[in-house]
Amino acid sequence: MTDSPRWLWLPRLLIAGILGQTLYFKFTGAPEAVALFTKLGVEPWGRLGLGVAEALLTVGVLLPRTYLLAGLGTVGLMSGAVFSHLTVLGIETNGDGGALFFMALVAMASGAAISWSRRRALPVVGRWFQDHAGARP
Repeated sequence: MTDSPRWLWLPRLLIAGILGQTLYFKFTGAPEAVALFTKLGVEPWGRLGLGVAEALLTVGVLLPRTYLLAGLGTVGLMSGAVFSHLTVLGIETNGDGGALFFMALVAMASGAAISWSRRRALPVVGRWFQDHAGARP
């Protein structure tokens, strides 16, 4: 996947920056993170498990061979975060002014941009997006 457009570095760096900066809070058991995951009812294993998943995505989105799958994984993970904010946590959590919710939306949109721009290279479903000569849209 070395033939990716140069502009894809922007969403890749956004994902790495957003997911990467939250790792400290998840892995050190910061009070804000503990409160959030306690409210979700998944403290401590949900916090730690999501921390591991986010660490893998943070590294994966920066590597040429894995950034597409990491972008897709980010869409899935951040969809869960957005859903949790809309149903349980609220848009504003711990007086953050909605920052966590906004960062989840930016990471999810960045993963979607990566996934859509490279949709033909997706495993399993990529063939559905191939151009077919003579086929009508």
